[in-house]
Amino acid sequence: MKILITGGAGYIGSFMVKAALDKDYEVVVVDSLERGHRDYVDKKAQFILGDLKDKKFVDTVFLEHKFDSVVHFAGFISMAESVDNPYIYFDNNVNGSLNLIQSMAKNGVNNFIFSSTAGVYGDPVKTPIAEDHPKNPTNPYGESKLMVERILSWYGDIYGLNFASLRYFNAAGASLNGEVGENHSPESHLIPNAINAILNKTQFTLYGNDYPTMDGTCVRDYVHVVDLVEAHILAISKLQSGGGKFFYNVGTGNGYSNKQVLDMIKKVSGSEINIKNAGRREGDADVLIADPNLINKDLGFSPKYSDLETIIKSAWEWHKKNSKFKIQNSK
Repeated sequence: MKILITGGAGYIGSFMVKAALDKDYEVVVVDSLERGHRDYVDKKAQFILGDLKDKKFVDTVFLEHKFDSVVHFAGFISMAESVDNPYIYFDNNVNGSLNLIQSMAKNGVNNFIFSSTAGVYGDPVKTPIAEDHPKNPTNPYGESKLMVERILSWYGDIYGLNFASLRYFNAAGASLNGEVGENHSPESHLIPNAINAILNKTQFTLYGNDYPTMDGTCVRDYVHVVDLVEAHILAISKLQSGGGKFFYNVGTGNGYSNKQVLDMIKKVSGSEINIKNAGRREGDADVLIADPNLINKDLGFSPKYSDLETIIKSAWEWHKKNSKFKIQNSK
């Protein structure tokens, strides 16, 4: 089977490349390298440099390759950045996706796995969150992903496109062998920023300590990146075996507050974190915890590495060993 992985030079995408190669898939990676890392891409995959916003480029890729499935990771992911600069989120996440989906329809490629987000739900009216929960994004990032989900639904109705939209809760952790870890630019995620504050001896900014939660900080459902890409492998098999239109939460059903995560980082690292408390970030929901029953039932998804300690240990070891990739804590 031949698959296209967009954004395969990024954090989750590079894990997907390795997982697909382990399944003996033929893998083609498309990435602009605007925020990806060329050295993250496994040498056994074919790499094509290009931007999905360039429609002619996208059409050329599909003219030159016949794919069985497309796994789409290429997108900007920072909620805070999307509030500061909504244009680039709608331009990159929506227009790039539309070009990709349209080229698939023109070239008869019918299986699409979409990297979506729990951000499509916004502030939950009930927790845990099931797939039929109301969709009310609180930031342009979540809105851009919901727009793509709606595009997929229309292309499913009109062109028979099969798709699975995987709504991630919080992807985290690093490879268990220490090869690849989380290195976004800009970095907005709690775990890498807190770890790098320790390694760089800088101050870590904790956004919001007055949420209506057990300790005043946001609560999130974390899933290890290795488990996350396994969900994509299972989704590909689902589409190949019968097709359809599917929306799945990818999470564990367990929530950890920001303070609990920071306490685990202190435990694993044996170090204190220089924490500065700041106001809430605009667009952050109070609590996001998945109801994972549907993906567990339909795909047999069962996370193996998503307990908080395993996530933090893998991330800590990767950041310690890869100091040349260290990033400064965002202000």
